[in-house]
Amino acid sequence: MKSDIHPQWYREAQVLCACGNTFTVGATKQQIQIEICSRCHPFFTGEMKFVDALGRVERFQQKQKSAQATAVILADKKKKKKEKEQQLRSPKSLKEMLMGLR
Repeated sequence: MKSDIHPQWYREAQVLCACGNTFTVGATKQQIQIEICSRCHPFFTGEMKFVDALGRVERFQQKQKSAQATAVILADKKKKKKEKEQQLRSPKSLKEMLMGLR
């Protein structure tokens, strides 16, 4: 094994969570900062919350809202187009045909 190529090992490395929980582990860094641990993770706590640090959940929710709004608009457009097609395909009465010629 070569000497002086391995990182220094800290037996008592401090892990600091965003929730305030701290514990010690063995690591190559003396202090490690994390965003979520077993004390605050939704799987272990049973709470329903989003674990998101980069705003991906909010961005996804905004896309969902805009998609629902556009879906309503598109449904209205389809409905109007279908009604217009039905109107064009329906047979005209004799009076309507004669009035259309003049």
